[in-house]
Amino acid sequence: MPILVIQHERFEHLGYFAAVFEQHGIACSIRNLGDPLSLDGCTGVVVMGGPMSANDPLPGLLNELRLIDQALKAAVPLLGVCLGSQLMAKALGARVYRNAEPEIGWAPVHLTEAGLQDPLFTGIPSPSTFFHWHSETFDLPAGAEWLAYSDKCRHQAYRYKHNVYGLQFHPEITADMIADWCSQPVNCADVESLQDPIDAHAADPGPMARQILKLWLDLF
Repeated sequence: MPILVIQHERFEHLGYFAAVFEQHGIACSIRNLGDPLSLDGCTGVVVMGGPMSANDPLPGLLNELRLIDQALKAAVPLLGVCLGSQLMAKALGARVYRNAEPEIGWAPVHLTEAGLQDPLFTGIPSPSTFFHWHSETFDLPAGAEWLAYSDKCRHQAYRYKHNVYGLQFHPEITADMIADWCSQPVNCADVESLQDPIDAHAADPGPMARQILKLWLDLF
């Protein structure tokens, strides 16, 4: 049975995650923003990032929030990345709002005490360098466990119950994806605001990305 993958832009795709699904023989049912959505026949849901806000009144995002709510009620495993983590937090009743400042580029992510004990981060050093590209953040949802933070953003990862995870950072990203993101018109203002250009090869989250996704899959 496939994993439902929701993409908000075609350039914000699975990246390193794709090889993990292929390695484990897991099919992905990929849906883009605005496509019809259904949990039928899916064993889990991955919600990727995007340049829009979780608060934008787009019909596609409203449909996603409804689907996330259905998945939560049905105990379907969920993994949200960046915008995906914000949409999941919103579906859980938490507030999504502007971060104190944008966080773009490579930066250390620190695990909390709970994060150090969490199965998803088994073997992941604290801190570890991951890629970031967001200007919004969220309150920790009620009942969620706070797992990670960075210097610019308090809520970098959380777990709800045992199989729902939100990651504000981008473990899935590859160097080619970073170069592609920087060239996208929707990201031009963000790129121009940076003091220094992004070095796409400054770090390689690939091994940690593969480990995080595998450990999430191991949960179910």
